[in-house]
Order: sequence, then structure tokens, then C-alpha cells
Amino acid sequence: MSQFENQLQKDPMGRAIAEYHKQKTADRLRVFSPMFEEDEIPLQTLFRKYEDMPEIERTALDLAKGKILDVGAGAGCHSLVLQGRGYAVTAIDISPLSVETMRLRGVKNALKQDFFTFEGSYDTILMLMNGIGIVGTLKRLPEFFRHLCHILTPEGQLLCDSSDISYLFEDEDGHFDYPDANYYGEHVFRMQYKDTIGEPFPWLYIDKDLLAEEARKNGFFVEIVAEGDHYDYLARITRL
Repeated sequence: MSQFENQLQKDPMGRAIAEYHKQKTADRLRVFSPMFEEDEIPLQTLFRKYEDMPEIERTALDLAKGKILDVGAGAGCHSLVLQGRGYAVTAIDISPLSVETMRLRGVKNALKQDFFTFEGSYDTILMLMNGIGIVGTLKRLPEFFRHLCHILTPEGQLLCDSSDISYLFEDEDGHFDYPDANYYGEHVFRMQYKDTIGEPFPWLYIDKDLLAEEARKNGFFVEIVAEGDHYDYLARITRL
């Protein structure tokens, strides 16, 4: 088996996206975690048009400007909106099949790249659909902000969203029973599509106050520009 074929065997998200693009239907993209019940990602949400996106995503796209980097771009729905508005957009994802699908859908510059090793200079960096989760853990935030400083232009902006999931640990009396070992927003997930099972990966949900505190420590300022109906928010992050 080639290295590329081996990658595809571990790319459930990409396989699901590719099949949905080709067939307009697909099986369940299942998500597992030790902390939660089994969940699934509705694939049609990765292909939606601007008018079908939640307010947080529409706000982010309306705030985007200049040269744009779309991180964890998936099926490329955000990149296609911005490209249609005339912006120069680079879409990156670590999933090879997702990148291939983006190219088939018309994303002009789609690359298989990891954000933490990607080089370039951008006026707007997008990390949507809980996109800042790729940081994985609080411990990795300083590395994240160092790299952000490296690829963000002096007057540039990061537009990212996340959710405060503290409500999951609240009992009927309003008391919170948080995990002892880690920050309550640190989790490990695994995806499966049909017989394709991905490797476990860490994911971070970070509350807005902690994000602002950690950003300030690393030379950035956080402005909350939109809030959703389910403890989610959109942050605009710029240099201090």
C-alpha cells in the first residue's frame, strides 16, 4: 500500500466529504469521545451556502478582508463564498481527500497543510466551526500564538469561533463538577466513516474569558464580535 493510500485509510472526514460531493448523499460520519455519547457530523453542513450558515459564520465572512487563509477548510464552503467576492483565498486542511474535493468544487488554492508548519503572510485567518479546536490543549496555546504572530500581517486579524461547554458539567442545583485532571474544554475525539477509522486527536473548546487571558499573555487582544444561541461565540483576535 502506498503512503497516500495509507493516509486515505485513516481519513474518515475526507472520505465522507468526497462521497457526499460525488453522490449528494453519504453514510454517517461518526464521532466518538470518552467524555460524550456517540455523535455524528451532518455532512450537508460542510457544503452549505452563505445564506444557510449560522450568524457567527456569516459575520466572520463579512469581516474577512485582504489576503485570506482558511484553516481546516473541509469541503471549502467558506473559501468559495470569499472567492466569489473576489478575495485571494488559500484553503488548508490536513485531510488529503478534503483538499482534493475542494479543488473539484472550484477552490483555486487548496493545499494539504498543517497550520502549525504552514508558511505565508495573511491579513485574515479564518478558523471556523469551532476551528480553534485544532490547538488541542491549553498547553499548546503559546505555540499557536507564536505561529500566528509569524504568519499574520501587522494589522491582520484572526477570526475564530469556539464554545464554552461548562454547561455540560452543571448539575440540577447549578453546581459544576469539572474533571480533576484537565481543563474541562480539553477532549479527545475519534472519527469513523464506514470502515475508515481515524486516529484519536485532541480538541479544545475554550471559554471566551480564558481565550482573552491567554491571548493577552502572548501579545494579542480578543474582541467578541458575535455570540450564538448555544454558548458559542466568534472572536476577532489582533495584535496588542
